[in-house]
Amino acid sequence: MLREVSSRITRLNSITNAVKNSWKKQSVRLISTKSQFKYLDDCAFPPENGFEQNSLYGRTLKIPHTTLDQYVWENFGQWANKTAVVCGATGRNYTYGKLRDHCAALAIRLQQKCKLGFGDTLAVCLPNVPEFPAITLGAIEAGLIVTTINPIYTAEEISKQLIDSDTKILFGTASNYPVLKEATNLAQRKIPIVCVRTSSDDALPDGAIDFIELSNPSGVHFSNLQHHNRDPEDVVFLPYSSGTTGLPKGVELTHTNIVANSEMLQVKAGQSALLLPTTDTFQDVLPCVLPFFHIYGLTVTMVSKLLLGTKLVTLPSFRPDTFIDALTTHKGTVLHVVPPIVIFMSNHDMVKPQHLKSIRNIFSGAAPMGALDAERLIAKAPDVVFAQGYGLTETSPVVLIGPLGSNNHSSVGSPPPRTQAKIVALNDPTNTALGPNETGELLVRGPQVMKGYHNNKQATDDIFAEGGWLRTGDIAHYDDNFQFYITDRLKELIKVKGFQVAPAELEEILRDHPEVEDAAVVGQAHPISGEVPRAFIVRRKNSIVSENDLKQYVAEKVAVYKKLEGGVTFLETIPKNASGKILRRQLREKYCS
Repeated sequence: MLREVSSRITRLNSITNAVKNSWKKQSVRLISTKSQFKYLDDCAFPPENGFEQNSLYGRTLKIPHTTLDQYVWENFGQWANKTAVVCGATGRNYTYGKLRDHCAALAIRLQQKCKLGFGDTLAVCLPNVPEFPAITLGAIEAGLIVTTINPIYTAEEISKQLIDSDTKILFGTASNYPVLKEATNLAQRKIPIVCVRTSSDDALPDGAIDFIELSNPSGVHFSNLQHHNRDPEDVVFLPYSSGTTGLPKGVELTHTNIVANSEMLQVKAGQSALLLPTTDTFQDVLPCVLPFFHIYGLTVTMVSKLLLGTKLVTLPSFRPDTFIDALTTHKGTVLHVVPPIVIFMSNHDMVKPQHLKSIRNIFSGAAPMGALDAERLIAKAPDVVFAQGYGLTETSPVVLIGPLGSNNHSSVGSPPPRTQAKIVALNDPTNTALGPNETGELLVRGPQVMKGYHNNKQATDDIFAEGGWLRTGDIAHYDDNFQFYITDRLKELIKVKGFQVAPAELEEILRDHPEVEDAAVVGQAHPISGEVPRAFIVRRKNSIVSENDLKQYVAEKVAVYKKLEGGVTFLETIPKNASGKILRRQLREKYCS
């Protein structure tokens, strides 16, 4: 009798485990494990002319030499039943097991139904929604390149990126379909548009493909997935950046770039690691207010956190009510933010100390922030551990990480392992490294540095110095403790709430106006946005075009953060040097101080 009961219990446990793990039989199994990965050569760039790597985090780090899809899914079975991503506005969500299956199903249909080949480009023009990681990782598993587009871009802005990136298929929201369709028409290309319906009220637009049709695992035979032949050194992401100057350019980021940066982000910095391990009883929760289409959100808050089993709470845009709700309802534990959000949390009456009660670590980046702003936040939430960091789209993005728990809140930290940084004197053709407390341009190099600019050899040659050093265009120095400080910038970019605005892009639009003879745009300091664009205009003879006319003209052609919120000033001439380059510093010093 006892033997029979024992046998029944054994069979029952077996059935229970089979049901519990049924997703394993449906999912595509990745054969690689971390112990089986090949690793990137440990020989980093050697010291030059006595220069040593200025890192407080050690010099060595094992970096898997594999593709991003293999890397991200390596451990997901440990937390398959935990939430991977949930919409902070609607509650729509995916577990890790469900997300894994949707990605594989999408990859198969992109290959078979959409006839996309390895190395083709897929564009994602979405706000932060739970489907964003599903689309991105599904595309990568299909062997595609992903280019990310700001969903508030105008059709004209989107069309330029579609053309330059040679996009073959475009993903966006149903509500934004008219803009996306206009963009494909302007690009004069027949690009299929796949729509995500973010609410039950959204109808599928005529001519659009339903995202659910492509991603639903039902009826999919995962054995049909054609395993891609992409190399770790191949491009995987193609975000657009203006670099140190000029118009937006495609930044070629490889699988190795993103894997390397994700590994660097796991290094213990200061008092502790940013994240705690995911277990049966614990999961870090990260409210995702930084947009995934930006490299900060893409690598730092999405890819590197899915790798570790973190729960992501997506927020389509920054709204005080939904942001606070994500902190309290979902009990956020880690935040990646930009300075304007830190200022909001520290100064706004809506944010009470109890709203920050569950937050353990806050990491700020995308633009430098003053120590006083950080200290005001810590005064409101004394248990929060704060740090800053620094990076660029061209570096995947992180190249400097501040130690958690440090009292030095003005520093952006020091290089993570396998990363080198140095300060060189301006206009020094030898790029000889300066010592502590000497100011110059910051140069960096490491395995997270981009392959180059897409279809733009000249811009690539301009940004790289001899020895593989990337010129950041930022003025900086480091102290005796190897902590770096960003103090100014050589590059002409305007940073609006952490977003890049290229003056050349706005100048090109303004010069196209029939009553504008010449134009220059610089950044005007702003208490909330950090900077906003300000235009200087030379009118054509007999023109009566007004400031409001030009502001409206630009507003119709660009995303909201590129509007001329700094105003328009009319001049007789635009100051330029002998070679015709606009002397923006003169304009800033005379009119914007």
